[in-house]
Amino acid sequence: MPAIARHASYRWFVVGTVCIGACMGQIDASMTQVLLPRLELEFGARLSIVSWVAVAYLLAMASFTPIFGRLADMFGRKLLYTTGFALFIVGSGLCGFAPNLPCLILFRVLQAVGGALITANSVAIVVMATGPEERGRGLGLQSAAQAIGLGAGPVIGGLILDTLGWQWTFWINVPLGIAGVVLGWLILPQTGHLPAGQRFDWRGAILIAPTLTAFVAVLNEAHAWGPTSPVLIGCLVVGIACALLFWRAERRAAMPLLDLELLGKPAFLLGNAANFLSYAALFGVFFLVPFALVRLYDETALTAGLRLSILPVMLGLLAPLGGMLSDRLGTRIPTCCGMLACIAGLAMLYVFLDGSAANLPFVTLSLGLIGAGQGLFVSPNVSAIMATAPPDKTGQAGSVLNVVRLLGISAGIAGASTLFVVALGRSSGSTLGLPAAELVAASRDVVLLLICLAALAAAISLVRPGAATAAKSSEEPAAP
Repeated sequence: MPAIARHASYRWFVVGTVCIGACMGQIDASMTQVLLPRLELEFGARLSIVSWVAVAYLLAMASFTPIFGRLADMFGRKLLYTTGFALFIVGSGLCGFAPNLPCLILFRVLQAVGGALITANSVAIVVMATGPEERGRGLGLQSAAQAIGLGAGPVIGGLILDTLGWQWTFWINVPLGIAGVVLGWLILPQTGHLPAGQRFDWRGAILIAPTLTAFVAVLNEAHAWGPTSPVLIGCLVVGIACALLFWRAERRAAMPLLDLELLGKPAFLLGNAANFLSYAALFGVFFLVPFALVRLYDETALTAGLRLSILPVMLGLLAPLGGMLSDRLGTRIPTCCGMLACIAGLAMLYVFLDGSAANLPFVTLSLGLIGAGQGLFVSPNVSAIMATAPPDKTGQAGSVLNVVRLLGISAGIAGASTLFVVALGRSSGSTLGLPAAELVAASRDVVLLLICLAALAAAISLVRPGAATAAKSSEEPAAP
C-alpha cells in the first residue's frame, strides 16, 4: 500500500510482517517437541519413528529453502513469501486430519514446503529493509519474534494437549497464516528480478534433498538398523555420492543453487559452523526436556510446556540486546559470552535433572540460563555471517545460513534421539515404563553431548576473524 510505503517507519513495518512468519514457524517447531511424547503414546511407535514428525519437516525445509531462495531472486520475494503462508495453512490443516503416523509425516513435508517459502526470504527481506547500519537491530527483532514463538509454542501445545486433541496443535497455525498472507500482500515491497537469460540450477535442486535425507536418516536410524545393516550402509553411500555430485554441480553451475565459494571466506564458514552447533544444542534440549519432564517427573503436557517456555522467553528477551551489542562491540564478545552462559546452563541441567522434585526449580533456572546464552549468541552470529557476503550475494548467504540452521536443528533432534535410545538400551526404542534411574542416566548422556556442541561453538566464536577482517573479506573474491 503506498500510504504505508511512504511512512517514515516503513522499514519496521516490513520487519514486523516478517516477524509474523518467524513467530508462526517457531510456534510450530516448539509445539511439535512437546507433542512427540504424546505421539509415542498415541501411535505406539518407536522413538526414532516418532522423531521423524519433527525431522522430516526440518529436512524438507532445508532442501527447499535454497531452491525457493533462488526462485525468489528470479520471480520476486513477495509472491513466494505470501504463497508460503497459504501452503503452510493447507499443510497444517491436513496434519490435523492425519489418520496415522506415516500420513502425518507426509503432511508435515507439505507443511514444510510452505515454511521453506517463508524462511527462504525472511533474512534477505530484513537485511534489504534495514540496511547495514540497522541490520543487527532488525535481525535482533526477528530473533525476538522467533523466541516469542518458541516460548508460546510449548505453553500453547501443552494447553491444547491437556484440553483438546493433538490435532489442534496443527490447526492453531491457520489464523496466524491467514494474517501473514494479508499483511504480506499489503506491506512487503516488490523486489527486482534477475536479468534475462540466467538459468535455474535444476541439478543442484534435484540432488540436495537426497543428500540431506540420506545423512540424517543414518544419524536418526543408526541404532535401529545396526552398524552393519545394508540399509544403513546404502544410505551412507547414497549420501556421499549425492554430496559429491552436488558439490560438482554447484562448482560448474553459472548460477548455483548454493554459492559454495562463500564457504571459502573463513568468517562465513566459521560463523555457519557455530550456527550449526548452537542450534543442534538448542533443539537437543527441546527434544530431551519434554520427555524428561513427562516421563521422569510425571508432569502434564501443560506444566512441562510452561517450564520449557522459560528457555525461549529468555532467548527472546536477550536477542535484541545481543543484536545491539554486536552493532556496538562487534560479534566476538556477545557470541562467546552467549555460548559460555549456555554451557553453564547445560552443566546445571546435568547436575539437577535427577528426578527429584526438590531440584525442579534448578532445572527451570538452567533452562533460563541456556535461553539467555542463546539469545546473546543468535543475532550477533547471524549479523556476522551476513556481513561477510557481498551485497549481490545476500540472498545466497541467507539461503546457506538457513540450510545450516535447519541441518543443525535436524542433527540435534536426531542425535539426541539416537543417543537417548542407545543409552536406555531398549530394542523397542520406547521411553514408556522405564525406571527413573535409567531415564536420568540416559538424559545426562544427552546433556554431555550438548555441552560438547556448545563448547565447540564457543571456541569457533573466539577464533573467528574480527569485524574489520570480515568486512574486508566480503569485498574480495573468495579463494578458488
